[in-house]
Amino acid sequence: MIATWLRAFTTGVQFLTRLPVPGGASADSAGFEADFPRALTLFPLIGGLIGALTAAVLALAAQLWPLPLAVLVALAAEALLTGALHEDAVADVCDAFGGGRTRDDVLRILKDSRVGSFGVTGLALALALRAGGLMAAGGTGRAALALVVSGMTGRLALLVLAALAPPDPGRVGLARAVADHARWRTVGLGIACASPVLLLAGVTAPVAACAGLAASGAFAWWFSRVVRRRIGGATGDCLGATAYAGVVLSTLAFAARP
Repeated sequence: MIATWLRAFTTGVQFLTRLPVPGGASADSAGFEADFPRALTLFPLIGGLIGALTAAVLALAAQLWPLPLAVLVALAAEALLTGALHEDAVADVCDAFGGGRTRDDVLRILKDSRVGSFGVTGLALALALRAGGLMAAGGTGRAALALVVSGMTGRLALLVLAALAPPDPGRVGLARAVADHARWRTVGLGIACASPVLLLAGVTAPVAACAGLAASGAFAWWFSRVVRRRIGGATGDCLGATAYAGVVLSTLAFAARP
C-alpha cells in the first residue's frame, strides 16, 4: 500500500512539475490508469509542496534583496519548477474566451499555440496580482505561508472544476484524464491528503486561508457555468487556469487588510 501511494505521489509530481523524480507512471504507460486516480487526490498536497519550495527560494532571496525583488525571483523559480504549466493555461483561456464568439472559435483558439492580446493582458494581470499580493502580505514569513497555502488551494480548485464541469465524452487529453477520475469523492480525499497544509493554515492564518478557499471555490463554481455554457465542459487549459486563479485569489486573501 505504501509503495502504491508513493508511486501515485511521483506520478502527480511528474504531472505538475518538471522534477525528474523516478518511479511514476507517464500518461502513455501501462500503470497510468491505476496510479492516476490516487495521484489526483494528492494534487492539493503536491501544490502545497510546490508552494513550499517556492517559499524556500523566497526566504533565501530575501537574504540578498528587498522583498519585492525576492518575490519576483521566487516566482521565476516556480515557473521553472512547473514549466509554467498553469500560466500557459491562463493565457490560452483568456485568448479563447475573450476572443472566441462561438463554441468552435473558443476550442480552436484553445488549441492554438500562439498568444494574442487577451492572453498577454490576462497573464500579465494575473502575475501582477499574485506578485503584488505576496509583496503586500506583510513580510517574508507571511508571504512564504501564502505561497504554501495558495499552492494547495489552487490545485484543490482544479479538482472542484473537474467535478463540476466534466468535458464532452469525446474529448481527449488532460481534461479527459482528470474527468475520468475526478468526482466529489476525489475532492474530499484531496482535502484529507492536504490536511497538513490545512492544519498549518488553520493555526497560523485561519481567516486568510478560509477566505482564499471560499473565493477559489466560488470562482470554480462560476467558471464551471461559463465553460459548460460556452464549450460543453472543461478542457485542460480551463483546469490549469482555474488552478492559477485559485492561487491568485488565495494570495490576495493573505494580503487583505484585517
